Amino acid sequence: MPEGSYHHGNLRAALLERAEAVLTETGAVGLSLRGLARDLGVSHAAPTRHFRDRQAVLDALVVSGFIELNRRLQEAADGPGAVEVRLTALGRAYLAFAVERSALLQLMFTAKHAEQSTQELRDLGHQSLEIAARLVAEAQDGGVLRSGDPVRLAQVAFSTVHGLATLAVGGLLDDTPLEEAAELALQVLLAGLRATPQTTAQATP
Repeated sequence: MPEGSYHHGNLRAALLERAEAVLTETGAVGLSLRGLARDLGVSHAAPTRHFRDRQAVLDALVVSGFIELNRRLQEAADGPGAVEVRLTALGRAYLAFAVERSALLQLMFTAKHAEQSTQELRDLGHQSLEIAARLVAEAQDGGVLRSGDPVRLAQVAFSTVHGLATLAVGGLLDDTPLEEAAELALQVLLAGLRATPQTTAQATP
């Protein structure tokens, strides 16, 4: 596509889209501004109008990834239905993102925990957990889920669906369809988190 075909600002979006494709195909090692320019059919200097270097592209990918993930999770949490329905929708939303954009998610987690990560990035990274924890707290208030620290319960929930996504991406589910595995995993997860007279009495508020 000739450089003139891009309207102002669209080149940045195109660069990020192509960068994620390269990330998925070859990993971050295969990413370069020159390569992106070649793939998009623009001048070698064109990408530098939006990104100073390769790292700036990766940083922008991570930020946009967290924004999109958080948007999907918030949409699920705010959706229609009882809180258990929305908890299931939240799990499915995370699973879909983790499977569809596995390379980006790995980059997101790596960047979030890097020593040089920015406060903006850490805040965005923590927002996913906060969305889940708020929904867990709502379910606790309604007597649906067991008592306990909502953040820790949300972490356990995330570990379950993230683990399933990792198996799916690695082709380790064998002949089990992902949809079937997801349905079972979420049923088991919610069953373990549900409030019962015994867990309610024993758990620490």
